[in-house]
Amino acid sequence: MAIIQINRPNIPKLNVANLKNRRFAKRIVLILVCGLVGFGGGLLGAQVNKGGNLAQTTTAQKQQYVSSEGQLIAQIAKDVGQSVVSIEAQSQTSVQDIFGFSFPQQQTGAGTGFIVSDSGIVVTNRHVVPAGTTDMSVTLSDGTKFTDVKVIGRTSQSSSLDVAFLKINDLKGKKLTPVTLGDSSKMQVGDRVIAIGNALGQFQNTVTSGIISGYGRDVTATDQTGLGTETLSDLFQTDAAINPGNSGGPLVNISGEVIGINTAVAGGAQNIGFAIPVNDIKGLIEGVLADGELKQPYLGVRYLSLTDDIAYQYNLSVNRGAYIAPSNQTSVLPDSPADKAGLKEKDIITKVNNIAIDDKTNLSSALSRFRVGDSVKLTVIRAGKTMTLNAILEVAPNQ
Repeated sequence: MAIIQINRPNIPKLNVANLKNRRFAKRIVLILVCGLVGFGGGLLGAQVNKGGNLAQTTTAQKQQYVSSEGQLIAQIAKDVGQSVVSIEAQSQTSVQDIFGFSFPQQQTGAGTGFIVSDSGIVVTNRHVVPAGTTDMSVTLSDGTKFTDVKVIGRTSQSSSLDVAFLKINDLKGKKLTPVTLGDSSKMQVGDRVIAIGNALGQFQNTVTSGIISGYGRDVTATDQTGLGTETLSDLFQTDAAINPGNSGGPLVNISGEVIGINTAVAGGAQNIGFAIPVNDIKGLIEGVLADGELKQPYLGVRYLSLTDDIAYQYNLSVNRGAYIAPSNQTSVLPDSPADKAGLKEKDIITKVNNIAIDDKTNLSSALSRFRVGDSVKLTVIRAGKTMTLNAILEVAPNQ
């Protein structure tokens, strides 16, 4: 077990720890940063492999491959960059001195976001504009700065989605260009991606490129006080460094579509960054655009995401799904959508509608693709028999 301790360089400060692979347990301390994720080239190698050995490729061909990749990235950066914003936020926090006395402290941080509506709706990370944020501004790639900005809502600290929504109230007559959202479920390991963000909180629209290195990663994050923790699940892993100032920025496929939100980086490691798949927040985006407020749906169960080891431990007939395991706490919350749907302890949820619960998608991520009030069909294995139950999603309590 490798443990690497590192402090987060920007406010809000979050040290992230405990990287868990679904196939094996592994612990590593990470940091959530206002950061940018990139990717390290592959077009040249891919094209050369089609045509033969690299040594047999002429210099002119090599230059053409490099030029083509550069032109593609440049065009994507130009198209998507106009929808990427820099965010500055001031927050009021409480800190303790060496004698244990608490006193307020003003902190300033920088992050990134992207526009999802021409009416001024911006998506970013929750930790970019944490609870206690007193003032913020949003700056476009052309330097236009908006100061009349409010937080529409942020997911709760207990939510596995580190997401917040902002609203630019006064557009000053400016026409905004929203991003195009892609389908993150189609991304495979090795697919090329591009990240755009506010590197170090001062270099707007910095562009890097890389690949998807993995998926289904889980991260447990703690702040520097050790008092606040959050669990982020089903993250993409990318192979480029994430720099301070870029959290909340878009991770983009080669079609120029946003497929992730850059969120975290492994502290002290090389080229291990993380992004939230965009499919996991599409339901939230749709709800905010329709209602003007953030409503996060919930089912109301405590579960284990099955792996081969967990399935073996509990002697289960399937090794993927959400297992409602017996515990000292109530596994199915009373009067919750799960309770009303008839879910019970020891049930295994294998699908939500047609979304399989597996290595790529856990139950929380699947549910987040829907809106409050949606009726979902749950495929459940109970005592070896498969059945379907219907649940109507409700607003998450204490959101």
